[in-house]
Amino acid sequence: MTRKTYYIPLIILLIALASCRSLRQPVVSTPVTGTASEYINTYKDLAVKEMKRTGVPASITLAQGMLESDYGRSTLARSGNNHFGIKCHNGWTGPSIRKHDDRRNECFRKYKSTEESYRDHSDFLRTGSRYSFLFSLDPSDYKGWARGLKKAGYATDPKYADLLIRKIEEYSLYNFDRGYSVASVKTQEKAVAKTIAPAPVTRQSAAPPPVRESEISFGDVMARVPRVMENNRIQYIIVKDGDTKEKIEKEFNLLKWELARYNEVKEDFVLFPGQVLYLQTKRDKAEAGNEFYIAAAGDTMYMISQKYGIKLKSLLEMNRMGEGKEPVAGQKIWLQNVKPAN
Repeated sequence: MTRKTYYIPLIILLIALASCRSLRQPVVSTPVTGTASEYINTYKDLAVKEMKRTGVPASITLAQGMLESDYGRSTLARSGNNHFGIKCHNGWTGPSIRKHDDRRNECFRKYKSTEESYRDHSDFLRTGSRYSFLFSLDPSDYKGWARGLKKAGYATDPKYADLLIRKIEEYSLYNFDRGYSVASVKTQEKAVAKTIAPAPVTRQSAAPPPVRESEISFGDVMARVPRVMENNRIQYIIVKDGDTKEKIEKEFNLLKWELARYNEVKEDFVLFPGQVLYLQTKRDKAEAGNEFYIAAAGDTMYMISQKYGIKLKSLLEMNRMGEGKEPVAGQKIWLQNVKPAN
């Protein structure tokens, strides 16, 4: 056999091995958008949906997604559907992906879909104690939100707030915060989004009627927040100054016993500004994606049940705890399944 004929089979073998290896690469579920207009058109409805569910401004969600994921092109977005650079942190039990960031080989959350990433981002801000002050801001105050995220330590880049504000203003993302249904963004990168007036809200007998927004006082700050929000597929409100049980019962057509029963308190309970009040019965377990919670100092099982919209009795049973038992700091609280016996 000559030298030439000897190497031909070897070359063919190497090509075949390379082809097999490429076939084993994981399928990327996040669409690679590449431009700002493509990213906005792809995820604007999801950002607005999350704003209505949790109160996080859609402009902030979109700007963070564009910045953190490089318009869907980053490794985290393509391989892990992580559009917001959220790290694992304590209590994360889902899949993860490793990547060099502030330190080498850091742990980042990995999601099944982009929608799951958007939901987790909203919940991450809504339930994180260091971001709670943001929800006292006017929802249209995107500059306050951007600066607040930087102040709370969401990112280490000293220009992070300015980068978010620039994105929002460059692509008119603030239009998504004003209760409008925004038409498809034009292909020009700096096109101004067209707005359509919202459809009138209709009253429904099966559920409490939605109210667009309400002013709530937090000390010297007046904030506008959606009057009716949703957690674990349950409608709730945040008590504002001047609210009474009678006014809330009349506003939402509730019987006198319903507020107390839905929120598992005595019928003569006292309202206070900032209190979460469910308008429907809480559920037996948390919604998908919330499997566990790591208790902090001062947490009670009732507080956790209100946080995740779970009946207190169900939460105690899942964690094999008797009535009146409270968690200790660092304890793992099960939210969807019964804690193993061991």
